[in-house]
Amino acid sequence: MRLNEWNKSTYSGASANCVETCLRAPAHPVVDLRDTQNREAGHLTFARREWLALLSGARSQ
Repeated sequence: MRLNEWNKSTYSGASANCVETCLRAPAHPVVDLRDTQNREAGHLTFARREWLALLSGARSQ
């Protein structure tokens, strides 16, 4: 994941039904999450620990 740039999952392919993430600078390790189809609605911000817990839970499903 590139720092300070919005990234779409490679699993999404050409689909617009996905979310994008943005890893902020290491001095403030947070991850922003937004809806690709509704970017103007803003984003959610997760602390790194929260983000890793979300990913872990999703992968275990």
